[in-house]
Amino acid sequence: MKKILITLLFGGLMVSVAFANESTEHTGKSGFDKKAKLGGPSSTSALLEEDDELKKPVFRFPEFDSALQPWFDFKARLNERYGLQLGAAYTALYQIVDDAPSGAEDDAGIGIARIFGRWTLLGRDTDNHGSLVFSVDNRHRLGTKATPSDFGFNIGYNGIPGTLFSDVDTVLVDLNWQQALNNGRTGFVIGRFDPSDFMDVLGYSNPWTSFQNLSILFNTSIALHDSSAGFAMGHFFTDQWFGLVTVNDGNGNVSDVGVFEEGAEFFTQAEIGWTPSKDQRYFRNIHVTGWHTDSRDKTVTEESWGLTFAANWTSENKLWMPFVRYGWSEGTAPLMNDTATIGLLHYIAHRSDLVGIGANWGNPSDPSLRHQYTGELFYRLQLAQNLAITPSIQLLVDPALNLGENNLVVFGLRTRLSF
Repeated sequence: MKKILITLLFGGLMVSVAFANESTEHTGKSGFDKKAKLGGPSSTSALLEEDDELKKPVFRFPEFDSALQPWFDFKARLNERYGLQLGAAYTALYQIVDDAPSGAEDDAGIGIARIFGRWTLLGRDTDNHGSLVFSVDNRHRLGTKATPSDFGFNIGYNGIPGTLFSDVDTVLVDLNWQQALNNGRTGFVIGRFDPSDFMDVLGYSNPWTSFQNLSILFNTSIALHDSSAGFAMGHFFTDQWFGLVTVNDGNGNVSDVGVFEEGAEFFTQAEIGWTPSKDQRYFRNIHVTGWHTDSRDKTVTEESWGLTFAANWTSENKLWMPFVRYGWSEGTAPLMNDTATIGLLHYIAHRSDLVGIGANWGNPSDPSLRHQYTGELFYRLQLAQNLAITPSIQLLVDPALNLGENNLVVFGLRTRLSF
């Protein structure tokens, strides 16, 4: 059965590449306007706008599209009358490892149902708008003992091959106020949010629609923290130079809505970056980020800090995006003390498909562990207007937690239905 699934997943990746020939017109579904925002492509505001875009799928299902049209019309009326933008999605990820180590689980699966939105209550038609942003997840197992979030540690890999896909049940991910000031040049966020949505952001970093491995998506030399209470602020000093800072509860996590229950233990970040213009921050971005986390008594985590560099540069036709990351840190809070990542995305405009390849090297913060290498290849196939499937292959070389393995191959299939 496992070999059949592996064949189907790999075959799906190859077949997906063949569907890249037709083109259709591109318009919106509910007419959500694009607003200036601090967050990256995986943030709630960015996902609302991306899901609202009319895609160019492989197949068309007129009856299905017609059945959903009243829902999109209803969302458009909510947005027009009240400034409320709503979104919903169901995302499932199944992963299987070829030749699992002895005693380890060989597959993992999680489904996530999400409801999210942005309610613009102040300055709807101005650059100085203020919005209440929220998202709620239900994350549940799909008949497997392991989850993609812990699958790596289960097979001896020091990392997460399925970012976000944990079984924490129903959780409040975002509940914050986002305010733009100074004609959109300045902004702040206060409330509950994931600091990874706002700092060290590159245009490809979206675990819902691009890569799945944490080491490719983000910089694992940072002691990455989960959704928590905090404050973030950003400002464009010129049309090209910008700065950001975040301060979060160092003990916060997605399954606990407590606010600084362990006292003043902080996770802080500061960033300085350059982009050709404000509206190109996703597409062309070079930045340096510094971070620090206090020692935490509850989890017996020592004080740690570090510096990172990251850049991506999208081609003029917005079809190619190479990216690089490097990070260095001191302390045992992050997974890695040194890490480097390089990769490339290709967007197939006439098909709304996306293909990506990335590679990572990491030197674990535990000096007793060996260096570890990660590669990932994915193809996101826009199968229908509101449905995308993403087969992927991950190569895990010299997994740091399992000296008995030299290579592990993880096959994955992610399905996302948005409406």
